[in-house]
Amino acid sequence: MTLYLDLNVLQSVPAANLNRDDLGSPKQVRYGDALRIRVSSQSWKRPIRLGVEKDLGEKAARTRLVPVKVQQALERAGWPTELAAFAGSQVAVSAGKKGIGLEAAGHTSVLLFLPEAAIEELATVCAEHREALEAAMTKAASAKKGAKAPQVLPPNSIEEILKRRTASISLLGRMLAELPDANVDGAAQVAHAFTTHASEPQRDYFTAVDDWLGESETGSGHLDTAEFAAGVFYRYGTVNVTDLLKNLEGDLKAARTVLASFAEHFLMSLPQAKKNSTAPHTLPDLAYLAVREHRPLSLAAAFETPVTADRQGGFSKPSRQALDTYTVNINRLTGDRNRPFHGHTIIDPAEKPKGLGTAHESYHQLVEAAVETAISAADSTVAGAQQ
Repeated sequence: MTLYLDLNVLQSVPAANLNRDDLGSPKQVRYGDALRIRVSSQSWKRPIRLGVEKDLGEKAARTRLVPVKVQQALERAGWPTELAAFAGSQVAVSAGKKGIGLEAAGHTSVLLFLPEAAIEELATVCAEHREALEAAMTKAASAKKGAKAPQVLPPNSIEEILKRRTASISLLGRMLAELPDANVDGAAQVAHAFTTHASEPQRDYFTAVDDWLGESETGSGHLDTAEFAAGVFYRYGTVNVTDLLKNLEGDLKAARTVLASFAEHFLMSLPQAKKNSTAPHTLPDLAYLAVREHRPLSLAAAFETPVTADRQGGFSKPSRQALDTYTVNINRLTGDRNRPFHGHTIIDPAEKPKGLGTAHESYHQLVEAAVETAISAADSTVAGAQQ
């Protein structure tokens, strides 16, 4: 049996541009024949990942700069710049049968995702093979232009380091075609957030004053236009608890910690784009968590028909009501089966949703109850499989 923790959030966001397209406009999606403002999953996953890593005290980096960082580590250890640069490039050349592609300025041709601590470990491998690196660099200097660089560092040692994981790698996954054994099927999935109602970008014409203009001079030092949007967003994510436990090699304590941290940051995080000019630091009006067996369940279809504003002109309360109504019907269709837990916390305690399970006073209490159920069920499943 596979277990999932589903996270559903409704969050009102004021004027902001959390996630821009190639022209600088808020991203959009057409759903239910209405344009909505959209925030990509990648945009929201980054602050979640950084928050999880901070909680756990183990940072990972998604980067093309591994050779450069190894070079810098070796230079700090007193290596000549030329030799340090050659050693850094050898880290990429020596990984896998054909190496990881190396481009100008010492960048790898693909993004790597690895623990930050790996840089010092890679530098240590270089130090252990310094003589071989010096000899290879001398030989390379006299080789024909365009000749393929030899693999000087031991591939097994380099690959072992590049394949290491942090909890966030186990959670979010890693793809590296050049080194298939390093691939990790992520346990977490995050959907693109979108407004529950029709919404389009708005233009903002702005100016900036030049403080040192003379008294007789008029006008601004700078003028331009920018775009922003506002709305109530439906956000959804799910964690395959069974896969997370597998990725963490069966460590229930670690799985509980990672799952709770992910859930907390899913609720509390916000993309940081344009934050200095918009400061849209809101929190969810409603959080609904469910532990499900066999398959996850998004409630996005609750908003396929765009929500319309209530008499006061707001979308938050109608959105909460639409989610509750849809969930009541989904629960009827599924017969409330294969769901060991579901519960919610809501901005207005006077509201009594019918389909969102047990009410909890705070995000923390809700997360704690959901995670405890998920981990206990996962533990029971593992124990049953071992008997």
